[in-house]
Amino acid sequence: MPLVALDAGHGGADSGAVYHGRQEKDDVLALTLAVGDILKESGIDVYYTRTTDVYETPYRKADEVNQAGADYLVSIHRNSSPGPNQYTGVESLVYNIFGEAARMAYSINDRLEQVGFANQGVMERQDLVVLNRTNMPAVLVEVGFINTDADNALFDAQFDAIAQAIADGILDRL
Repeated sequence: MPLVALDAGHGGADSGAVYHGRQEKDDVLALTLAVGDILKESGIDVYYTRTTDVYETPYRKADEVNQAGADYLVSIHRNSSPGPNQYTGVESLVYNIFGEAARMAYSINDRLEQVGFANQGVMERQDLVVLNRTNMPAVLVEVGFINTDADNALFDAQFDAIAQAIADGILDRL
């Protein structure tokens, strides 16, 4: 059985993006735990980088998932733009656009698009620690823009469907 590491971005003193008091670290922790519950119900072993509001550096998180022997890493975030209501949708970041991580990222994005998010695609980012210091295929998924009211409304109204979509996107590639 594969071991899927789930990383709720930010945490503790690192709130991530903030919009009208809404903090990325809180949204992604709740979503990460919900995704993990679905994966566990499907018989998948899950490793969490955090289950509470604590901060660990991206380097520490990468070391943790490597030491845990995870087969995949999915790091969950909310996006942000310079101005409010400027952009909308989901995008996923991977180290190599041609690898297994990219295939999982496309699957996650497709599932999130079915929930109602605009699909902004999969991008290659080689400068992110959770993507370049991990020994397994790793995806960083940006689940809507936290400073876009429509994305927040969708995030809140379809929370369970979003968690299911991410879990299904992962399961599609296992």
